[in-house]
Amino acid sequence: MQKRIFILISATTLAISAAAQVAAIDLNRPGSEHDYEQEHEKKQKYTCPMHPEVITDHPGKCPKCGMTLVPKGEKKQSTLDTQPSTSNHQSHLPHQSHSMHEHEKHPPSHESHAMQMEMHSTIDLADPMSREGSGTSWLPDSSPMYGKMFMFGNDMLMLHGAIFPRYTNVSTRRGDDRIDAPNWIMGMYSHPLGDSTQIGARLMMSLDPLTEGGRGYPLLFQSGESWHDQPLHDRQHPHDLFDEVSVSLSQKFDHDFSAYIYFGYPGEPALGPPTFMHRPSAMDDPDAPLGHHWQDSTHVTFGVATFGVVWRNVKVEGSIFTGREPDEDRYDFDQPEFDSYSGRLSWNPTQNLALQVSYGYIKSPEALEPDLNRHRTTASVIYNLPLGHDSNWSTSFVWGQNHDTGEGKTQSFLVESNYQRGPNTVYLRWEQVEKSGHELVLNPAADTRIFPVSAYTIGYVRDLSHGNGLDIGLGTQFTINGRPDTLDRYYGDDLGYAFEFFLRIRPSLHSHAVHQHGEHVAGMGK
Repeated sequence: MQKRIFILISATTLAISAAAQVAAIDLNRPGSEHDYEQEHEKKQKYTCPMHPEVITDHPGKCPKCGMTLVPKGEKKQSTLDTQPSTSNHQSHLPHQSHSMHEHEKHPPSHESHAMQMEMHSTIDLADPMSREGSGTSWLPDSSPMYGKMFMFGNDMLMLHGAIFPRYTNVSTRRGDDRIDAPNWIMGMYSHPLGDSTQIGARLMMSLDPLTEGGRGYPLLFQSGESWHDQPLHDRQHPHDLFDEVSVSLSQKFDHDFSAYIYFGYPGEPALGPPTFMHRPSAMDDPDAPLGHHWQDSTHVTFGVATFGVVWRNVKVEGSIFTGREPDEDRYDFDQPEFDSYSGRLSWNPTQNLALQVSYGYIKSPEALEPDLNRHRTTASVIYNLPLGHDSNWSTSFVWGQNHDTGEGKTQSFLVESNYQRGPNTVYLRWEQVEKSGHELVLNPAADTRIFPVSAYTIGYVRDLSHGNGLDIGLGTQFTINGRPDTLDRYYGDDLGYAFEFFLRIRPSLHSHAVHQHGEHVAGMGK
């Protein structure tokens, strides 16, 4: 009996072994081609869509950002006799880059196809799109992207924007209440001129001249620009109809070295952090910071030229631009002068951090004070942390200093944070600014005195529509303002506060960004 069982087991083992060998033989393919496939398997390389310098001989996760590695194009013969691109710019890889056999082995999914399509900054070909802030500034690489992307071959168009229909009530004698709708819309376009060159264009517009009127919206202790030849105070000025019309040309010299030139009319010079409306930490707050004219007010400048050099995750750039702020006619294009200059050093040491320091000389920024010149110095730290699928936390610290002719140095700083989890968002902002009596438009006796003013804001938004292409959220926020007692004669004895109810309407989180955040968190977990 044992002998029969042994013979049966031996026969079964032999049959399975023979069947496996027969199954491994493809009778419809010559042996040489089968050997070629095995050789190809050994030579296949994988790379990261966001970090093309990462190259391995096996699939897996990127050690820098945690994204899934994708097959890297190789030079080899195919029945189509096509020559694949040797560049690491994934958006320029045609479908024929891999052989027909490779496509049969790894049929491209919609998600992997989207990853291999362009996800590069419209300013600099070597930067990931998620790093792109306002002007030529940088955000953390892990920042969420709210927008709608359209592909036209290798050309890309990304649309962004937001509108805040709302009711605002601001207390004190200098307060106001009103219904309005701050808004902006932006289009970013890129077109490759080869494997290592790209041209980009941007258009940013705002209907603030219609929704906010010439005086802008009420905001306690805000200052800057003018209306009817009078300086604005306790109101945020409206933005121009055209806030950016720019073109850029970037050249990638190596996988970690690139340069670009940027022209804007209007545009944004290399000065300050990304503008408040483009920071993830501030995107749900309808109000501008009180330190706007100490930190990022040059984001609408009629005449800008910037040159930048990027090595790995460090960027050095310089600008010449028009110092004068936009005039009261919000529909025209002001005369460019190119009489001011700035320089900025940016560094993204990790996926989640963006640091910058900058300095600028701004000639005659105020139309009502043509002899006033300004030296501005800024520094900022932006931290962004993806917390999983459709969940993100972003925090910014911004410091700005103005040194004005005849007034001396005044400081500003803010800390703002935004926590989003699914359809719920909680945000806050704490800021303090030193403003002169002249800036606040007090009586002449107080013109030269400096008054520290502050604001503490907390807000909440609940999306009624979320992740369906358009996010529509119902929100509210409350602000308490601090001031010295010496300002009571102008603002009254009551506590300064403001509250508002609003809708926040914007495009949903870009689908690739959702996938990227998930991969990034998975990489962090590993």
